[in-house]
Amino acid sequence: MSIIIDAPAPADYSDMLQLWERSVRATHHFLGEDDIAEIRPEVMAAFEAAASIGLALRVARNDEGGVAGFAGTMDGKLEMLFIDPASRGRGLGRALLEHAVDALSACKVDANEDNPEALAFYRRMGFEVRGRSARDGAGRPFPLLHLEKRPR
Repeated sequence: MSIIIDAPAPADYSDMLQLWERSVRATHHFLGEDDIAEIRPEVMAAFEAAASIGLALRVARNDEGGVAGFAGTMDGKLEMLFIDPASRGRGLGRALLEHAVDALSACKVDANEDNPEALAFYRRMGFEVRGRSARDGAGRPFPLLHLEKRPR
């Protein structure tokens, strides 16, 4: 599978939201149905406001041109990285993260403390835990670990 990373078009947002939900269900076991329903419109709103708020969105496309993963960065921080569960293990997460670091200057990321797979991935990719918050950015009781890329 070749990996093509580009900026999404607004027509991709619905597919990105569906991918987000599949990915969250596969990896964020600490979220309940009510949590997912509450967060879903926030994710779509971020996509729609990306240009006006300075959020740089990128998608990784599959061989058919569909969205297989996406990332978003803002002010040197990776704000989102989600891979379609059907495409996991194919290098998409690594490719999107390397693009975010190299092309978009992302050197920080927050990972849910209750998502050990994400934490292990970011550590493998050279990030170190620098702090912790008891709540997520929206004030919900989902602890975050704040990570920063080790200098090369």
